[in-house]
Amino acid sequence: MELHDRSVRRDVRELGALLGDVLETQTSTESFETVEELRTDAISYREGDLDTRNPIRDRIDELSPDEASVIARAFTVYFELINLAEERERVRAVRRGRQEHTLEDTFDRTVSELAEQGVDGEQLQAILDDVLVEPTFTAHPTEARRGTVKAKLRSIAEHIEELDERRLTDREREALWRKIDAEVNSLWGTRQVRERRPEPTDEALNVQWYLENTLFDVIGETYRELESVVDEEFGDVEIPKLFEFRSWAGSDRDGNPFVTPEVTSETLSRQRSVVVEKYRDELKVLSAALSQDGARYDTGPAFTERLEADRNRFPGLASEIETRYPDEPYRQKLRFMRERLARVDDVRPGEYDGPEMFIEDLDAIHRSLLANGGQAVAAEFVEPLRRQASTFGFALASLDVRDHQENHTEAVAEALERQEIDYRELDEEERIELLTDAILQEEPVIDPSDPGLVSETATRVLSRFARLADWQDEYGIQAIDTYCISMTEESSHVLEVLFLADQAGVVALPDHCGIDVVPLLETEYALDGAERIMGRLFENEAYAQALATRGNTQEVMLGYSDSNKENGFLAANWSLYRNQKRLAAITDAYDVDLRLFHGRGGSISRGGGPMNEALLALPNETVTGQVKFTEQGEAIAEKYGNPDIAERNLEQMLDAQVRSRHRALEEPVEAVEDEWRKAMQTMADAAGESYRELLEADGFVQYFEQATPITVIEDLNLGSRPASRTDERSVEDLRAIPWVFSWTQSRCILPGWYSLASGIDAYLEAAADEEAALETLQEMHDEWPFFRTTLDNAAVALARTDMEIATEYAELADAELREEFFPHLRAEYERASELVRTITGRESLERREWLEGSLERRNPYVDPLNLLQVDLLDRTHRTPEEERTLRLTVNGIAAGMKNTG
Repeated sequence: MELHDRSVRRDVRELGALLGDVLETQTSTESFETVEELRTDAISYREGDLDTRNPIRDRIDELSPDEASVIARAFTVYFELINLAEERERVRAVRRGRQEHTLEDTFDRTVSELAEQGVDGEQLQAILDDVLVEPTFTAHPTEARRGTVKAKLRSIAEHIEELDERRLTDREREALWRKIDAEVNSLWGTRQVRERRPEPTDEALNVQWYLENTLFDVIGETYRELESVVDEEFGDVEIPKLFEFRSWAGSDRDGNPFVTPEVTSETLSRQRSVVVEKYRDELKVLSAALSQDGARYDTGPAFTERLEADRNRFPGLASEIETRYPDEPYRQKLRFMRERLARVDDVRPGEYDGPEMFIEDLDAIHRSLLANGGQAVAAEFVEPLRRQASTFGFALASLDVRDHQENHTEAVAEALERQEIDYRELDEEERIELLTDAILQEEPVIDPSDPGLVSETATRVLSRFARLADWQDEYGIQAIDTYCISMTEESSHVLEVLFLADQAGVVALPDHCGIDVVPLLETEYALDGAERIMGRLFENEAYAQALATRGNTQEVMLGYSDSNKENGFLAANWSLYRNQKRLAAITDAYDVDLRLFHGRGGSISRGGGPMNEALLALPNETVTGQVKFTEQGEAIAEKYGNPDIAERNLEQMLDAQVRSRHRALEEPVEAVEDEWRKAMQTMADAAGESYRELLEADGFVQYFEQATPITVIEDLNLGSRPASRTDERSVEDLRAIPWVFSWTQSRCILPGWYSLASGIDAYLEAAADEEAALETLQEMHDEWPFFRTTLDNAAVALARTDMEIATEYAELADAELREEFFPHLRAEYERASELVRTITGRESLERREWLEGSLERRNPYVDPLNLLQVDLLDRTHRTPEEERTLRLTVNGIAAGMKNTG
């Protein structure tokens, strides 16, 4: 059976032709012809029919400001449309694979394999009981598109889906194309670049959209698919809660002074209102299905008791409901449930105190239906809603609070100074002792709600903790129960947060602790000191009591972005791997359960790549079942914008975690050859040294500023927080996102591969037998998931790099700086590409055909945008219109590369 009427080639061709028509009618025939000339010349050069890009450069140099703006807009909109075509092709691949049973990383394959390996129902139950996957959405500014643009693109995507999947008459097909035509016309006239910096509320609304419009709907189907295959293979296995979604949008204060308590309050309130209304809508649908006649069905005493309790709770409403739904007990119950939900955000009594009570009512309906032979109705209508309520609660997504450790230290110091305690002068041991005693004593030492005359930083921190208690009272502890500390480097940094929470009433030991305190380890000093930091905490009386109230589970966040920026790709990955194992060892020694929180970005350079592969590559010792990871920027849109793709992502992530947990139970300590570890250490040491030499070299910061569009990116209204931590001009001060974004724009994706070749060559040169050493690396790639994933991810960054285009940007730098750095970068790239191909045994860098095809399809169209950007960057004085065009090229290249930071 043919599932689809279209192909990616057809979508690209027809959408491109439609854009051409719009371009010609909305601008001029001359503009259309200019775009076509640039497009065909770029293709001709890529295909070898042109010896040089000079015709493209010459034509760009001749453009008037108006023409340049049209060119930038044309290619940007083209990439937006092509991204839709490729998204549709991904959906086709998923649907076709499910139909033909050819998809990998699926529940049915994994469950069958587990059964074949001798896993029984009890063992599978134990694995599932351990597993919890927690995607955490951040507001990190890596999404270059405006919300208005995304909305128009989503509308076009929906029309293409109808063309592809529905049987249509010619008239219906023509009507859809008229709608697409109108949307593309509107898209052409829509401003692509933000004129204002988004506010934290905008970012929270963006995250909320995906939770509300995609994930809420697909989570039930994800569970249904797993339940179906498990039931078929194993029978009586109870599928527990396996997903929980969390968010930093509206609560992440690290480096963002605009995230105020008011923003957090608004986010909490809005998210609760949204999810409660979603449940009320679902109960309406359920009411239409549960029309069973009470005279013919015995709903059972448990259900009847709950219904009677509702009648007593709402006597005025009871008679109205009885009149409307006579002898329809399920509908009566559902109407009462809708009323209780309506009062969650209301001053009237009778509301649900929390999601647990709502779920109990759903469970009562579920059991009653099963007792009456209504298995099909329960499975189709009630079970998905139970899963939604279990997953999203009344919070939609639980918020994590985050701030920099320096701010906590300053707030504690200033607050204690009012009590005549000089915290700043205390050493680490003295600070730990003071904080511990203060937490354990009953009387508070400070009052966060009345800080007195303190600095703005201290006021923000103390007022936040005072509000944290109010938030938990109003919205429930689960709505905001995690506090992450950026740049944690000492045990006292963790105890400072516990102390502030204690003083605010969020913590009352030994009986209650309302937050998980999560150290974020991201510097080399912190990662190497993980055992020192965590060991002191686990031995600390106050912290041990707090941990016990939180289920004795310690969450630790690992920062991939800053680790990479500090040490380079290979050294950072090895450091993270080793320190994960160290964390597993220290938590195991203290009988504490570890939950790792992987702070991954969207790009390879920031820990990105396929999440299922990343989960499978984690050391066995660290796979406790619970895992948490960040999702951000354009990665959120790519993974969760389309329901089919969102469901597939959830399936792959859960599938990988189930497989990893089974592997960890079978082999608690991953078997890694000593020779492999030594090889990695040699490579990482050399790679880290090479990387730091580059960053610390005189003139490198100046070269970076001249050979990339970093100064443009810093001024873009990508996100609500500043691009740099301070006003200093240094790589260290720059945030990881603009660092990666800049190199990606210039097509020299240095953060994803630089020093890889230096590291590998150091190992080969140190070996007594270089050929044998190379065979060892090939064996490592074949048999060690960590090394395979690391090398394959580097290959993606290498494949996306284009050194010819990077040369154009290098020409912008002063000649002395260019000659100092660019030949070295090119040599490192070429050697890394050669080594990756040799070790992997592949002719192509990219192992996935679809990505290789995507790059071939996109590269000729990105080239003119890059050359136009270079031309504009090279101008010492730009008009306001040229500045707008330059910013638009950033959006276009980001769309073409499908990646920012």
